[in-house]
Amino acid sequence: MSRIRHIVKASNAFILKHIKILEMVGVTMRIFSFSLVSWLGPHSPFMFVWIFNTTDAVLLSWCSILKQDKAYSLLNTFWILVGLVGIARAGGFL
Repeated sequence: MSRIRHIVKASNAFILKHIKILEMVGVTMRIFSFSLVSWLGPHSPFMFVWIFNTTDAVLLSWCSILKQDKAYSLLNTFWILVGLVGIARAGGFL
């Protein structure tokens, strides 16, 4: 088994073992990032918010893919794409 395949298999096992906790962490991260934007408005640290939000989307996508939940897999992978665009815009790349 290749080293990368072993790492992915071990990571998937860790995610599945702790999936409820990791999903709660991801949801809490999303609530925090949107709350920050709601409270601070235009004074929000947008690059931080986009990176934080994209990170929670990766975590929640991984969980939903392992659970074979197609609806949440689609929703969260969409948020990854939105996050990447947000990071590019906040960083002045677009």
